[in-house]
Amino acid sequence: MSKIDKKKLPSRHTSLGPDRAPHRSFYYAMGETEQDVAKPFVGVVSTWNEAAPCNTALMRQAQSVKKGVKQSGGTPREFCTITVTDGIAMGHEGMKSSLISREVIADSAELTVRGHCYDALVGIAGCDKSLPGLMMSMLRLNVPSVFIYGGSILPGKFKGKDVTVVDVFEAVGKHSSGKMSSEELRELELVACPSAGACGGQFTANTMACVSEAIGLALPYSAGTPAPYEERDKYAYESGQAVMNLLEKKIKPREIVTKKSLENAATIVAATGGSTNAALHLPALANEIGVKFDLMDVAKIFKKTPYLADLKPGGKYVAKDMWEAGGVPMLLKTLFDGGYIHGECMTVTGKTMRENLANIKFNTNQKVLREYNNPLSPDGGVVGLKGNLAPDGAIVKIAGLKKLQFTGKARCFDNEEDAMKAVQTKKYNDGDVIIIRYEGPKGGPGMREMLSTTGAIYGQGKGEKVALITDGRFSGATRGFCVGHVGPEAAMGGPIALLKNGDVIDIDAKKGSINVRLTSAQLRARRKKWKEKKSSFGSGTIWKYAQTVGPAYLGAPTHPGKKKEVKEYSKI
Repeated sequence: MSKIDKKKLPSRHTSLGPDRAPHRSFYYAMGETEQDVAKPFVGVVSTWNEAAPCNTALMRQAQSVKKGVKQSGGTPREFCTITVTDGIAMGHEGMKSSLISREVIADSAELTVRGHCYDALVGIAGCDKSLPGLMMSMLRLNVPSVFIYGGSILPGKFKGKDVTVVDVFEAVGKHSSGKMSSEELRELELVACPSAGACGGQFTANTMACVSEAIGLALPYSAGTPAPYEERDKYAYESGQAVMNLLEKKIKPREIVTKKSLENAATIVAATGGSTNAALHLPALANEIGVKFDLMDVAKIFKKTPYLADLKPGGKYVAKDMWEAGGVPMLLKTLFDGGYIHGECMTVTGKTMRENLANIKFNTNQKVLREYNNPLSPDGGVVGLKGNLAPDGAIVKIAGLKKLQFTGKARCFDNEEDAMKAVQTKKYNDGDVIIIRYEGPKGGPGMREMLSTTGAIYGQGKGEKVALITDGRFSGATRGFCVGHVGPEAAMGGPIALLKNGDVIDIDAKKGSINVRLTSAQLRARRKKWKEKKSSFGSGTIWKYAQTVGPAYLGAPTHPGKKKEVKEYSKI
């Protein structure tokens, strides 16, 4: 593309002038021509691997991205990075790796682009942490970038109903309480996940896919199409074209992702009853652009946003249904009509959100999405909580909950395994508040999700008869009265570390409060006796993470972000 002057791009350091002859020779070894090397270099990163179905369709889509880049005057350079798949990591020590993988994904994409001086980036992701991980790297590098989701899995069919992997997690609880036979459990597990793609409900992957469009980093409609459908390849191709357009127009991610577009992102999370993990990932994205947007800022948006999408786990439908009903743009359009979306935000189309939504009409002939003035409930499916048990804040997903207040006695566990044993052997009572602590970012380390435990509780029919509080996380698939991200975490001596069995706890999701019935003096006295718990990791990546990770309410960042940036990569 002749309008792009390579002499002003990062790739000049690896491809222009007589000094770079050795560098160019490497490109010729890979089949590139002199003409190819003279064009801008575009990194095409996917989290392709065979760890889980979320990732297996990504390499195919990367080829379509590369075609779009090539036909628009760029030279694509494909590379892969890791993922840790929550569904397989769930319920054992593997889950400690999950959130940490977000940082490794962001760091590895950053290092690949920096090391080879790429001029732009297209990122394709499937699993939960890979979506925010790649978006974080785009904001950190600030080269023209387009994100594309790899697509969701098709729903399984069991006894005539659509099912997802969450039904299998909950079936484990049904099986342990004698409500489901071993044969039925086997039948369900064999049909629950019938294709490539990320988990089908409004869990973390689909929540962050909706975010990618709402925040402006992904093309309209690209989040919706299921992974196996060939239509995905069209969006991948167009994403390759779009990144070249951004390169020509010099539109960078930090012009797209701003405080207002982060608010748009939080709005769509609330409107879809999305994953509580978004309250971890949006502050992490904010950190990359040097903007304050913490857990309670996210919660403020949640509180004033109508809940419009009837999606699993709180509702009836899956991602494929939302796509067929009208997709993310139709939901954004009704939210915009209601005054909930900032229309002036720039997007990767090179147009504003308002311009992107101009011709979209609401489809009234469907049951998945509601208009803004006819919500499922007047406020979002996720609520922020604060009080003497969580001075830094906490979060609870209320989509689908019948009651919003809970008072009960604490039953304390210092790790998830002990809590899961108690649940499986039914060593808890109706009305208990199950506490799982030392599972925060630093204390875990890695801030595990608790889907195995919450799924088992729900499967036993106790989803709203007990509450669960943790300084760890919940899966986007979690349902029931479950409070996560409690801060300060137990490893930092937060109030959750000071609880004893029998302490009375009040949770009020209507008022946004979470308190233990102890006075400040009682908490102070307990803190004096509290002893720091020794970490079970003294080396390796998990140890290294614990040394640098920040608090959950700031997104569990592992570096200072733009606030301390000295040199911006895109300006090298």
